[in-house]
Amino acid sequence: MTAEPRSAAAESSPAGTDAEPRLVVGGVEVARYLVRPDLDPRHGPRPYLHPVRTRAGTPVTDALPADHVWHLGASLAVQDVDGANLWGGRTYVRGTGYTWRDDHGVIAHTGWRERTADRLDHDLEWRDRHGRMLLREHRRITVTPAGEDAWWLDLSATLTAATGADVHLGSPATNGRPGGAGYGGFFWRAVADGEPLVRTAEAEGEEAVNGSAAPWLALSATAPGGGAYTLVFTGLGPGDRWFVRTAMYPGVCVAYAFDSPAVVAAGRPRHNRHRVLVADGHLDPAGIEARLDAAVVP
Repeated sequence: MTAEPRSAAAESSPAGTDAEPRLVVGGVEVARYLVRPDLDPRHGPRPYLHPVRTRAGTPVTDALPADHVWHLGASLAVQDVDGANLWGGRTYVRGTGYTWRDDHGVIAHTGWRERTADRLDHDLEWRDRHGRMLLREHRRITVTPAGEDAWWLDLSATLTAATGADVHLGSPATNGRPGGAGYGGFFWRAVADGEPLVRTAEAEGEEAVNGSAAPWLALSATAPGGGAYTLVFTGLGPGDRWFVRTAMYPGVCVAYAFDSPAVVAAGRPRHNRHRVLVADGHLDPAGIEARLDAAVVP
């Protein structure tokens, strides 16, 4: 796939190598983007953001953790894409359970459209283990300030079927796993000292918010080295649900196939836009609502 010519703005590259650009807000590096990570195929190789930090420098992502090595900071990943595992780890097989299979594909960067200190715009291919392209993706990541103590991460992704037919997206839940394990989509593996607090405007706690379709979901935690932070997630698309874990590990996912398979229809691209407020401190619901009301959405 041939990348589009880079604009003049794209020539002003952020610090870092081509494989690890850095995103900057107000002169402070807030995230690195690993574009071509050198990973075991079983870990679901894909571009991911890590480390992501608050404006005060508190880390808010984890990557390659011992409990789930294939959890990679903040990334897009789906466990079942027409039978290909693009999430990493074992595959959930109906009637059998989690099984190691030779079914791991890759989400590969193919070319930049724009690359600056506050914007990364590029093309990707979602491929199965044989290298067959399943989906084309156009992804744009931007960062903007949200006061002195916070910033917005904005990730938009357009997925287009590349097989000439509909492409189906599934999860362990759609493949038979009980317990609300509908993960797969935009996933954020957080880092926390102790169990974080998760809430929506109407509910609080992992059990109450997992599987909900609330307009926003917040995770408040303290990093292992100290530093309180809050992440406020928005951007559920039609049919999407929140997948949340706090007891086993801290993670939030905009799940594309929480309880039923999703489809990227042939000739009809799927558009998703995920926005995350990364704030220092523990925000209460009133503070979260005030930040959302003040947000300027371009």
